Amino acid sequence: MGYDRIKKVEAKDNFTLRVEFFNGVIKVYDCKPLLKEEPFKLLQNENFFKRVKVDSGGYGISWNDDIDLAESELWLKGVSVNTQVAEDKSEYKS
Repeated sequence: MGYDRIKKVEAKDNFTLRVEFFNGVIKVYDCKPLLKEEPFKLLQNENFFKRVKVDSGGYGISWNDDIDLAESELWLKGVSVNTQVAEDKSEYKS
C-alpha cells in the first residue's frame, strides 16, 4: 500500500514532529517511544533532534545516514491535526 509523500517536517517540543504530507494532511508523530531503542538514542540530544529533514522524494525523513523513518511509519502512527486535503494535488505528482 502506498502512502502520500512528505512535503515538510518540523521538530517540535517534547520530541514530537509535525509532518505535512503533499495531500494537505498534517500529522504529529511522537518520537519519545523511539528514544529508548538503541538506533535512535542520538535523538535524545535535542539539538540533534531538531536537525530532521525530509529525504529526497519525500519518502521518509532522516537525521543522518543511520537514523530515519519511512513515510508509512509517520502516516500510520502519526495523529492527524487536520483532515483537509489539498484541492490541487498536481503539486505532488511525480
